[in-house]
Amino acid sequence: MLTRTSDVILKTPDQIECSRAAAQLAADVLTMIGPHVKPGVTTEHLDRLCHAYIVDVLKVVPANVGYHGYPKTILTSVNDVVCHGIPRPDQVLKDGDIVNIDVAVIKDGWFGDTSRMYYVGKPGKAARRLCEVTYDAMWAGIRTVRPGARLGDVGHAIQQVAEGAGYSVVRSYGGHGIGTVYHEDLHVLHFGRPGTGVTLVPGMVFTIEPMINAGKHATRTLADGWTVVTVDRSLSAQWEHMVAVTPSGFDVLTLAPGETAA
Repeated sequence: MLTRTSDVILKTPDQIECSRAAAQLAADVLTMIGPHVKPGVTTEHLDRLCHAYIVDVLKVVPANVGYHGYPKTILTSVNDVVCHGIPRPDQVLKDGDIVNIDVAVIKDGWFGDTSRMYYVGKPGKAARRLCEVTYDAMWAGIRTVRPGARLGDVGHAIQQVAEGAGYSVVRSYGGHGIGTVYHEDLHVLHFGRPGTGVTLVPGMVFTIEPMINAGKHATRTLADGWTVVTVDRSLSAQWEHMVAVTPSGFDVLTLAPGETAA
């Protein structure tokens, strides 16, 4: 059975394996879609490909469809879109664009959730550097995860990498607990002070998914109620992994084939 510490649900080793099974399928979707991310393709087309792969090949449930009214399978956040971009038939990817694709699936009642950045054609140096630094920042946060560490340690590590490169960390959105519920209790900020926040204990499973802006951290939501953009229209990047706290450290559940702990 699931156990709790305060409002945070702790998973047994067997339950973490259930999370891993769902997480690996979500990662598989992102690997599948990679070759299709290219100039001239619409984000709607990418969404249709992912939906068919999830339902017909993996035979699991696309978790985003209908979630709080969300209409699509994946989230496609292009250039200055921070998060929650809705795939559209009129949004054609162009050479030099960067796009975050975020996907979640449900397998046997367990949620898997992950995202990564893609280059459309050949990105500019500034866009490539932002994506690379954001990836490094995510891993800096992951590497702090261990029993006895605090969530403030995770956020501080991410913030140090991002701000050290001249970027800003989005304040309005963060990671979350995940298991048999998509967004469980546990809010993971990607900035913070060391030694503050919730203490990590074995059995916690949550996402680390920093959103890093090339300009200022302020964001606004568009009229569709979902799409979040940078106020200054600067580029934004995001990477997301699901992480379990183990007795000795951390276990990344959403690693793609060939990806190792950075």
